Amino acid sequence: MRQLFRLGSVGGQHLRHHCCRRHYKVPKPATAPTPPKPPKKPQKFEFHGVTWEDPYSWMSNLNDKVAMRHMDVYMEQEEKYAEAVMSDTERLQSKLQSEMATRMAFELSTPPLRWGPWLYYRRAEEGKQYPVLCRRLASLNEEFISHKSPSAGFDFTSGKRIEQKLLDYNQEAERFGGYAYEELSEISPNHQFLAYTMYDKDNDYFKLSVRNLNSGSLCSRPRADRVSNLAWAKDGQALLYVVTDQKKRPYRIYYSMIGSTDEDVLLLEESDEGVHISIKHTKDFRFVTVYTFSTISSKVFVMNAADPLSGMTLVWECNALAHCVIEHHKGFLYLFTDAPKCGKSVDYHYLLCSPVDDSSNPRKWEEVFVDDQDLTVVDVDFSDKYLALIVREGKIFRLCSVGLPLPFGRGAVKLKELNVQYLSLPKHVCRISPGPNYDYYSSIMRFIISSPVMPDAVVDYDLTTGSWNIIQQQNMLQERTQILYGTTSASISKDSSYSKCSNSLNANVEDDLSWNSLSEFYACEQYDVPSFDGVVVPLTVVFARDSKTSVKKPGILHGHGAYGELLEKRWRSEWKSLLDRGWVIAYADVRGGGGYGKKWHHDGRRTLKDNSINDYISCAKFLIERDIVDENKLAGWGYSAGGLLVASAINRCPDLFRAAILKVPFLDATNTLLYPILPLISVDYEEFGYPGDLDDFLAIRDYSPYDNIQKDALYPAVLVTSSFNTRFGVWEAAKWVARVRDLAIYDPKRPILLNLTTDIVDENRYLQSKESALEAAFLIKMVES
Repeated sequence: MRQLFRLGSVGGQHLRHHCCRRHYKVPKPATAPTPPKPPKKPQKFEFHGVTWEDPYSWMSNLNDKVAMRHMDVYMEQEEKYAEAVMSDTERLQSKLQSEMATRMAFELSTPPLRWGPWLYYRRAEEGKQYPVLCRRLASLNEEFISHKSPSAGFDFTSGKRIEQKLLDYNQEAERFGGYAYEELSEISPNHQFLAYTMYDKDNDYFKLSVRNLNSGSLCSRPRADRVSNLAWAKDGQALLYVVTDQKKRPYRIYYSMIGSTDEDVLLLEESDEGVHISIKHTKDFRFVTVYTFSTISSKVFVMNAADPLSGMTLVWECNALAHCVIEHHKGFLYLFTDAPKCGKSVDYHYLLCSPVDDSSNPRKWEEVFVDDQDLTVVDVDFSDKYLALIVREGKIFRLCSVGLPLPFGRGAVKLKELNVQYLSLPKHVCRISPGPNYDYYSSIMRFIISSPVMPDAVVDYDLTTGSWNIIQQQNMLQERTQILYGTTSASISKDSSYSKCSNSLNANVEDDLSWNSLSEFYACEQYDVPSFDGVVVPLTVVFARDSKTSVKKPGILHGHGAYGELLEKRWRSEWKSLLDRGWVIAYADVRGGGGYGKKWHHDGRRTLKDNSINDYISCAKFLIERDIVDENKLAGWGYSAGGLLVASAINRCPDLFRAAILKVPFLDATNTLLYPILPLISVDYEEFGYPGDLDDFLAIRDYSPYDNIQKDALYPAVLVTSSFNTRFGVWEAAKWVARVRDLAIYDPKRPILLNLTTDIVDENRYLQSKESALEAAFLIKMVES
């Protein structure tokens, strides 16, 4: 049409002459694209006396070549249909993609991490898809400014190359069929070896390799397949590793001397199919801890890292599945766990201490801190002289440190009674993540600070002085560009008011500009939303300050609510395109998720999964009733298990939402849990229910999105994205899309679309911005039109 208009304006006489011809026909208005209709092959199922019919069960029959050919054709039809529906947004998608691509963080180097005499980092090379792992001696390069070093470590003053390449992941990709995904990476304490695992896509497992960092060559031993855990021993001369069975259960521990010609020694094999194994070395490399756990028990063993063949010693056990981490500090073992106390479940983590040489049976553990309902310890990290703690006061996250050693032998003490330093943080912190603090003997610890209105900040805290240094943070405002590396970084000096520590819990930095925050442009508000049963659900709302008074505001409500995981509320640069267009971004911290204790998680799983769904619906209604979002312009957004949450909410209240994005969603809960095609582990069943249990099975049937689609209801427009390599197979998305079209009212203005994503989107800026642009364009088209 643009070409015809241009010709008409340039050659008007020719166009008028053409229009006068008798055979000229006025073009018909474009009709709405027709969604594809996959074939139905109804199959009946029965379990616990319940019968149901599935017309699309053939989509998951991966061993049926005919069915898979039908699936290929159907996927191609879905792709064409989605393109046709979204064809009128091509210019908008292009604009959005351009906006998003320019904002995406593109770091030429990861922040250098100091460990002993070395600075370790990964950097990108021009024209290469994967990074390179490098190191350089800190003594030769005190002013590390990698983003201004195209010479890749060449010192022009001395004329010497000061950078050492340790591992080129582009070469690893050549070893593994063009694909390089690393799961584990551990440098030995003597800095001579690198043990790492790469994903072997053809065999669907991780392969262990050990590389000599001096020569750059691969060691002849150990080399192993299906490796899930690593731990160094004998000061880096030996490696322990865990392998999985065919069902991906970690069940064996092997011991290997680096470069030895001897066979690796099997240290432990767990024959019980319900028990899993993991290992970890303590930060000082004095001990290797071995964890064995199932749904009904947890045990912790330690072995002397200097002599792993001398055997393991049981140091702790409980009759429940518990999270537990052991560290060692100068003759004492510290256990951080959420295990039941006196047979009763607790809703928090706590710290225990026991002397290494305690010979009593059972070993005596002393609680370090008195339980405090107002102050919950979320995580801990040890160094030689300090203990760093991430704590939560109500809904507010804090970061503090205390000196070591801690008092032992006089019973638990209140954390506030110790000489606590509360470290400076910006406003609206939604997550504090410990960095890879390998250097046990350093007083500097690294943390990643996240906020809904601030790009992630990688921050080094000096626990001796309390001063802090932003090592890396993306800048969204060019007029505030900061240099974020080394001695030229945006550090706050010890004398600055911003770096001073306080023993007050209100030690937040009021001037967020120091943190490169966006809070003067985007507001973050917190609400307490009463759910259907009176339980208060936290709701976070972000919006552009200049759109606060605008009417008919569109909005997105995020939710996850599974596995006890924190809802991802960190700043995402792609949302800026919607925020700047007047959208509201909201986050519902529903039950089943993390951040508010173990009970909060347990109250949203298995037979209580309904709580998560109703919490989400309550937050959606709150946004509309409070006029935070227009009643006709609310969209849902869910990823993975969050897709189940949003889809279930749509099933129950389809008129509540105008649109939704479901990314690689879990939608066919009944069939996936009953007949798993991809391996499921015990934590999946603990989360969503055991079909063999009648109560669990009935709950699954009640919340499963695929089994509860409303007939003759008007559903919102939905964009479902999936991938052939997701844990929840692409057939789940395809089945749900087809069945919604079958049962719900067809409205071309509210299409149900299925879009396949690529497997490498997270590693490709172009593909990542393209997919984000498609999602944003879909929301704008469906909600604002």
